[in-house]
Amino acid sequence: MELGPDKNAKPHKAPLPLAEPFLNYPYFRRTVIFLCEHNNEGSFGFVLNNYIDVDLEQIMENMPAFQGRISIGGPVRNSNLYYLHTLGETIDESVEIMPGVYMGGNFDTLKKLLITGQVHKDQVRFFVGYSGWSPEQLENEIKSNSWFVTSVPKEVDE
Repeated sequence: MELGPDKNAKPHKAPLPLAEPFLNYPYFRRTVIFLCEHNNEGSFGFVLNNYIDVDLEQIMENMPAFQGRISIGGPVRNSNLYYLHTLGETIDESVEIMPGVYMGGNFDTLKKLLITGQVHKDQVRFFVGYSGWSPEQLENEIKSNSWFVTSVPKEVDE
């Protein structure tokens, strides 16, 4: 299997746009984006590799201790907390982004699962803010080589 950037790839739900290594925009310098949605209304996703050294209970009141990492998801609505998870239908109203990966859902249910210790740090990932693009903006940035698109491999050859 060959992995790597594909300059001719078109963005679609669940690829990984990779920032051009010398992109100077502070939020996106050397970032990998998990693209959750891409359609004629625009695109949005979360920066995967921009961690912050803060605890969940510092971000939001009445939250339990959580050992997982928290990321700055992007510059849009950066006063809001978002999350991806692998808990599926355990959390009502979750939206499946790709097989086994879900976004959002009933926050009270997630909070109860966290309080009772039923969620492992590898099952949920929190983001402060998100990354968003207007219609055709991401395609134009890919054409101008600001981003390279690669996909999450379903299986890795051994």
